[in-house]
Amino acid sequence: MSCNCGQTHAPISGNGRPAPSKGQIALSGQLICANGEELLTVLEHLPAHIAASRAELGCLYFDIVQTEDPLIWQVEELFADLDAVKAHKTRITESTWAEKTAGIARDIHRIDG
Repeated sequence: MSCNCGQTHAPISGNGRPAPSKGQIALSGQLICANGEELLTVLEHLPAHIAASRAELGCLYFDIVQTEDPLIWQVEELFADLDAVKAHKTRITESTWAEKTAGIARDIHRIDG
């Protein structure tokens, strides 16, 4: 896909989060870049963020995929329980991802199983 970053690349694939079962918690929404600079920041730091998130104890599903609009990313996460969500949030608070993407808009909703 041709995108605002000036490059042609395919969107990351693999979106298909399962519905949360009883006790599980899903997070679903969007990461919304305002411009090409924010897009380049996401492209640079997203692979490490995805890998670290997927490695967390209690993370059952984690994916952030670029939508048809290259500035908008679909966020889909599934955690075993509330403790796993809290651990995820604690980890990302101190991460490079949080530092570099702090100004990028997010619209994320919680779905309880």
